[in-house]
Amino acid sequence: MTVTPVNIGGKLIGPDEPCYIIGEIGINHNGSLETAKKLIDHALKCGFSAVKFQKRTVDVVYTPEELAKPRESVFGTTNGDLKRGLEFGKDEFREIDAYCKEKGIEWMCSPWDEASVDFLEEFNPICYKIASACLTDSGLLGKIVASGRPVILSTGMSTMEEIDKAVESLKGNPLVILHSISTYPAKHEELNLAVIRTLRKRYPHPIGYSGHEVDVIPSVMAVVGFGACVVERHITLDRAMWGSDQAASLEPRGMEMMAKYIRTWREVSGDGVKRVYETELPIRTKLRRVGSGVN
Repeated sequence: MTVTPVNIGGKLIGPDEPCYIIGEIGINHNGSLETAKKLIDHALKCGFSAVKFQKRTVDVVYTPEELAKPRESVFGTTNGDLKRGLEFGKDEFREIDAYCKEKGIEWMCSPWDEASVDFLEEFNPICYKIASACLTDSGLLGKIVASGRPVILSTGMSTMEEIDKAVESLKGNPLVILHSISTYPAKHEELNLAVIRTLRKRYPHPIGYSGHEVDVIPSVMAVVGFGACVVERHITLDRAMWGSDQAASLEPRGMEMMAKYIRTWREVSGDGVKRVYETELPIRTKLRRVGSGVN
C-alpha cells in the first residue's frame, strides 16, 4: 500500500523517514511551568522531535458531579480543584510557545473539546493530536477537520469499526495513526504491537505507536520490528512524583536510551545494497584467500 508522508512542522513522517519521537508532557508538569521547561530541555537533549501538552475546558470536559468529588491535592480538596490546577492558560502556553521556539523544538497539543481547539488556534499549531479518549467525539473531530491542519490520532480502547469511522471523518486532513493501549501503565502481554502491522495494511497513512509501558524496549521494538513511523511516550522528571500519568512515563535516562536505540536502528539499517567499503579494502588485501581453482 502506498503511503504519502505527512509534513508536520517541516519534518516528514512516513515509512522511509526518520522516526518522529514525541515526548508527551501532558499534565506531568503538575501545574508548574518550571517543570514543563525542564521536560522540554530533556526532550531536546535526547533528540526528540517534539513535545506535547494537553488542553481541556474543565467545565466542558467534566460534569459538575465529577468536579465536586472529594480529592486531596496540593490545589485543594475536590477533583475540580485538581483539574483546574493542572490546566495551563493563555499566559502559560504563550511562555511554552516562546520557550520552544527559543530552544528549537516543536510543540503540539491534544485538545479535549471544541473550545480548546479555538484556544490553540492562536498559536498556529503544527498539528492536532487526538487522544484515544476523544476518538469518538464527532464534534471535536469535525472542529479539527475544519482547521485543515495535520492530525495524529491515537487509537487506544477503540474497536476497528470506531477507528474506521474516525479515519473516514478525518480524511480531509493529513493523518498519522498511532496504535495504543490505554492502560497506565500497560502490561507487556497486552501491548499487541502486531496491531501496527494490521493498521499498516488497512490504511494508506503513516502508522506509529503511543506507548504507556514502564520500560523502553517495546517502544524500540515498535520501530525495529513493526515499522512504526512515530513513537510517543509520556515523559517525567521522576516517576515517583504525584500524578496519574507519572508511573507510565519515561524518566530522562529512559528518554535518552529510547531515542538513542531508535536513531541507531536507522543508522545501522543501511540501504540493503551490498558493497565493499573503503574501510574494508586493507583487510581484504591482507586476509582475502585466493582458491587453488580446483573444483
